[in-house]
Amino acid sequence: MATLADVARRAGVSPATASRIINGSSKPVTDALRERVLAAVEELQYVPNAHAQLLARSHRSAIGVIVHDVSDPYFAEITRGLQRVATDNGRLVIICNSYRDPVKELEYVELLRAHQVAAIVLAGSGYHDEGFTKALDTKLRVYESTGGRVAVIGRHEHAGDAVVPDNEMGGYLIASELYALGHDRIGVIAGPKLLTTTTDRLSGMRRAAREHGHKLPARRIEYADFDRGSGAAAAAALLDAEPELTAIAALNDSMAIGALALLRTRGITVPEQMTVVGFDDMPVARDVTPALTTVRLPLADMGERAMTLALDEHRDGQGPRIEEVGAELIRRASAGPPR
Repeated sequence: MATLADVARRAGVSPATASRIINGSSKPVTDALRERVLAAVEELQYVPNAHAQLLARSHRSAIGVIVHDVSDPYFAEITRGLQRVATDNGRLVIICNSYRDPVKELEYVELLRAHQVAAIVLAGSGYHDEGFTKALDTKLRVYESTGGRVAVIGRHEHAGDAVVPDNEMGGYLIASELYALGHDRIGVIAGPKLLTTTTDRLSGMRRAAREHGHKLPARRIEYADFDRGSGAAAAAALLDAEPELTAIAALNDSMAIGALALLRTRGITVPEQMTVVGFDDMPVARDVTPALTTVRLPLADMGERAMTLALDEHRDGQGPRIEEVGAELIRRASAGPPR
């Protein structure tokens, strides 16, 4: 494998000059000298050492992104937006899957800091865990004190730049739609109880219930893992406990699709016998049968906004920037009045 010294010898320059040209130093050199060094790099197939470059440059090139699970369509869409902006700015994205394990998130912050990333984006929900949130906030503040930048998506305790989707309003919209259709026996498939996203979406549904003169009793709420399999299991538990339900509201689309699958196995038609609604408007929501009524969050746009905040090196010193993202009700074929 070729070294920097090999490149310098081939180009007839000092190693320091070769390093400056390869690393994009602002120190002026002649075009002829630059062409010689770059030609030597090409001939020898020289690959710069990324860690050495980090030490040589004041400009850090990598961005760390911590998501719960990039295979989840929600995070896949957000990551698509994050990467689009990063690529346009010539940045490498390091993606870390925490699998909703707070300990892993803390470990990843330390690991990304050790790799001297320019910024860290937390793309997953915050947690209702005082010890964890305090520890995370401390680690992020230490990282920021060394020049790193932080942006978060969702409701977190860390006081910094954030892109905040209106999950509470989304819950309100989807529940209001069900009550307007005439449903009053609604089962809810919620996400993990520990996540602020779950709390906020349920809070919106409860607000709609109060305004329509109803309640959302605990016996009609099943907590699941934001995936298809747990959505199906939660739907089964709801129907077994209360067969007279007329609607199921799943607080993400993957769980709603699991509920649709469970209903098919039981011969229950949608929406004729049961209304099913989701949340997030993932791309698959319009392709299932029947197409899913849901709440739209602009997931890729949220990723773009968060990465833009993270890459902004010209802060005005006015404190954290909060970008709020609205929710929109999308009506499709899976919702109708109760029979």
